Amino acid sequence: QVQLVESGGGLVQAGGSLRLSCVVSGVIFSIDAMGWYRQAPGKQRELVATITSLGMTNYRDSVKGRFTISRDNAKNTVYLQMNSLKPEDTAVYYCNVVGNNNWGRGTQVTVSS
Repeated sequence: QVQLVESGGGLVQAGGSLRLSCVVSGVIFSIDAMGWYRQAPGKQRELVATITSLGMTNYRDSVKGRFTISRDNAKNTVYLQMNSLKPEDTAVYYCNVVGNNNWGRGTQVTVSS
């Protein structure tokens, strides 16, 4: 079973940066596409960014140019570098293997204005 442990969230002022990390176990990490997702209060979970096993990336429009997803297959870890944060980025952030329905606890990101 996939296990996901997210970390790196916190409280930051608008314009600031955070780097999220997610350690993955229970899968052959190097061959799976990974994604970062987020869920704001009262809203549905949404996809933020994905990265394939070959390193191809994709982002939702609202974070393009500000967020960068990356992965380290040797460490079974996926990262999300978030720059120029905005209050609307406030949410619980989750990582997951694309297509997997088991979720970790996530990590809270709060951006103050």
